[in-house]
Amino acid sequence: MSERTVSAAGRWAFGITGLCAAAGVGLSLILSAFDVYPATPSTTAHTVGVNAAGWSGVIGRVTDTLSYFTEVSNILVAVVLLTLAFSHIRPTPLWRALRMDTLVMISVTGLVYQLVLAPSATLRGWEYVSNALIHTIVPVLTVVTFLIWGPRGWFRWTTVFTALIIPILWLIYTLLRGGMIDAYPYPFMNAANLGMGTALFNVFFVVVLGVILGLIFWGLDRLFSRKKHA
Repeated sequence: MSERTVSAAGRWAFGITGLCAAAGVGLSLILSAFDVYPATPSTTAHTVGVNAAGWSGVIGRVTDTLSYFTEVSNILVAVVLLTLAFSHIRPTPLWRALRMDTLVMISVTGLVYQLVLAPSATLRGWEYVSNALIHTIVPVLTVVTFLIWGPRGWFRWTTVFTALIIPILWLIYTLLRGGMIDAYPYPFMNAANLGMGTALFNVFFVVVLGVILGLIFWGLDRLFSRKKHA
């Protein structure tokens, strides 16, 4: 396919992936909002997730859920891939960055969860479904659909860095909110326990991972585009 067209098969693949992301986020929000599985006191102090039971804690639970990088990355995948599935998009600088964000952010989500967070995760009931969708199925499908259906020719090397804007905004929001509520979404960036210096040091390596992944996706896009026109 050219950089401006998406095949019928590609539209189906993007649509299914986007729906999986939307379903995972939607199920997570339902479970949180209705307090289906009440949180127990966290084993890691100063970690978000413990709110008042019932309706009095619904705002806190929903805000906590939407504040996770995992949810932000899955929401972005849902929006961008469903748009690719149902609309004709020109590769403007904005859409180039958003497409790169879907790949980099969801890959970081999957890798960090599997390598760092999964060993300490405690799941119950429907959480197994939402967790599998947002941490495993959607990351894999997002990368696979890119490898097979592109769209090709969208990325420039500068796209790797413009795509950092959303993750950096999330980081600023998370650290500011964490400073106000004295709680953070992930243990490796828990400044209350680790100190701000250590937390930022850990985050720096995640940012570096994101840049490396972005460069890999840019290189793959160039490689596949050249093969297509060879």
